[in-house]
Amino acid sequence: MTSRLRLLLGGLVLLFVALQFVPVDRSNPPVSREVRWASPETRALAQRACFDCHSNETVWPWYAYVAPVSWRVAGHVEDGRRHLNFSAWDQPNEDADEVEEVLREGEMPLWDYVLLHPEARLTGAETEALIEGLRATFAADPPVPRRRSASPEPGS
Repeated sequence: MTSRLRLLLGGLVLLFVALQFVPVDRSNPPVSREVRWASPETRALAQRACFDCHSNETVWPWYAYVAPVSWRVAGHVEDGRRHLNFSAWDQPNEDADEVEEVLREGEMPLWDYVLLHPEARLTGAETEALIEGLRATFAADPPVPRRRSASPEPGS
């Protein structure tokens, strides 16, 4: 091995080690109010396929502690909680109205999440059961509507 290659590899190892010290938020804030589930089966399906990104009850896997993968995982969780958070039902949930579509289209759970968490893969029947259960749940305990920005009326 040439000295240039050794120097390059040594530099890459040092960079990798240094990246481990870049902080990543892996917190689980307290549950402010969980949605009132229409059935325990619906909650169990959501917990299995959705909670790691869409609740404050994330189970952080070992790879969530290894940069740069940890950045992607933390970003997914932050984004997921922002769009729909079953643990913060007393706050607006941006995309609760799109849950059925993303489940039916196979956009959720994310493919890379299912790759590492095969238990999150839902069968067609489980997906339909989750959709129906979420419909019933949201009908009985609707999400807080989005807050519209207060803009002045024209001519005021």
